[in-house]
Amino acid sequence: MTEAKQVNLRKKVAPYEKTEMKSSVRQLINTMGPLIVLWYAAYLSLSVSYWLTLVLAIVTSGFVIRTFIIFHDCTHQSFFKSKMANKVIGTITGVVALVPYEQWKYSHSMHHATSSNLDKRGTGDMWLLTVDEYAEASKMTRLAYRFYRNPLVMFGLGPIAVFLFQYRFNRKGAKRKERINTYVVNISIVAVYSLLIWAIGWQAFVMVQGPVFFVSGCLGIWLFYVQHQFEDSYFENEDEWDYVKAAVDGSSYYKLPKVLQWFTGNIGFHHVHHLNPKVPNYHLEEAHNATPPLHQATTITIGTSLKSLNFRLWDEENKVFISFGEMKRRLRKLNSGAEKLNVSLPNQQEK
Repeated sequence: MTEAKQVNLRKKVAPYEKTEMKSSVRQLINTMGPLIVLWYAAYLSLSVSYWLTLVLAIVTSGFVIRTFIIFHDCTHQSFFKSKMANKVIGTITGVVALVPYEQWKYSHSMHHATSSNLDKRGTGDMWLLTVDEYAEASKMTRLAYRFYRNPLVMFGLGPIAVFLFQYRFNRKGAKRKERINTYVVNISIVAVYSLLIWAIGWQAFVMVQGPVFFVSGCLGIWLFYVQHQFEDSYFENEDEWDYVKAAVDGSSYYKLPKVLQWFTGNIGFHHVHHLNPKVPNYHLEEAHNATPPLHQATTITIGTSLKSLNFRLWDEENKVFISFGEMKRRLRKLNSGAEKLNVSLPNQQEK
């Protein structure tokens, strides 16, 4: 894609940056309202059947995901025109999602600015090693990486490690307003949770909030993971890296059923979002449909996205993800070749 085409592509998406107050307020109402009602219904269902509670908790977690999308848009200043409105609503929805507004705003902006750039990994992204890096890594680093990339760890322990612990602390070098916002969100979470525990008891609170938290956290990590970890994704070093290619080729179009698309706030149109994060979530599909070049983005479905669980290392030479199994075969072949070379050298010397 030439530079002129890239500029033209961004211009075509620009008209969809428009923030609409009615649409934003409507989304707040149809998200936060049902979230509160369903959470309370899940609590009431404890006296009927815990299976019913779990069903209601799972549905409630879908509204937590949708709340996070509102929070996410606020950090991009795309949900409201007012910077203050975005900060206030972003902080409130951040309490629900357990994510500090200013902290996420910084790390996520870094993610957008460096997504798919192999030389600028480490902020706002998931740990990724290339084939060469893994081959040269120590045994401890390999073990840690394999542990991190294990689906049971990533989606089982991940929600607890990230949402309960990681986001409770300020990053090193955080500015004053970021630190204060983290404290405000943390105190607010403690206050809300304490009030609920006082009102319904800690056992009931855990039985309802536990599954809501875990399911929403697991799904949140999955969405972030799968939309950049697909077989023929895009990763380049700084001198070859391109923002538009990173957006269109390095972000997938996650084609979900309409119900799930609604719950996830159209974030499946991730290529559009990375091309222009100022486009509010309720205009992402419209921007995609009206821009033919964006239809070339890699499309994945629920079925095909499951394959990404085996994508662990980036192969810079072939520009694809590979599994640990494939890497093991390569290392075995490499070691076998080295052994044959060592055997042949003495034989040559004897001759």
